[in-house]
Amino acid sequence: MNNLLIVLSGPSGVGKGTIVNQLLSDGGFALSVSCTTRAPRAEEVDGKSYFFITKEEFERKIADGGFLEYSNHFENYYGTPKDFVLKQLENRDVILEIEVDGALQVKKALPQALLIMILPPSEEELKARLLKRGSENDETIAKRISRMQYEISKKDDYDFTVVNDDLEKAVADIKNIIANKKGDIK
Repeated sequence: MNNLLIVLSGPSGVGKGTIVNQLLSDGGFALSVSCTTRAPRAEEVDGKSYFFITKEEFERKIADGGFLEYSNHFENYYGTPKDFVLKQLENRDVILEIEVDGALQVKKALPQALLIMILPPSEEELKARLLKRGSENDETIAKRISRMQYEISKKDDYDFTVVNDDLEKAVADIKNIIANKKGDIK
């Protein structure tokens, strides 16, 4: 199998979602769908946004080794279902957009996974992006900045880092990393 699991991580506001959407629009990638125990939001679709399962089902999957990674946030579980990802990898490259700790769990479970950290051009630029979104208060932004410092401290555990100071360049850099990696494993 010459397909890659590409794990993208980075601080909140760095542009991960925008980059993933650009990569997906080219049609060569599948996006991993995570499981969660939280209730779906009005616009979310089961099997596309998340696989919405009960806490009991999630804990059963944990016991059975059914996740590449998982975590618990605000009393809800979130995790990457191993079988779903492996099935997707049979047909195409798979993108997984998750936080740093989950990415490192994935790397332990599948050492061949390609970890790419998306970095902001600067802390000041990231703060400006978060403020521009207008969706968070000052306290939340301060927490995200603090989390950013932790996440960036893990960059040496990643295979590559890409600075998102220009969206087109960042997407091109990621595509080049993937193409080079695929060339290595042929």
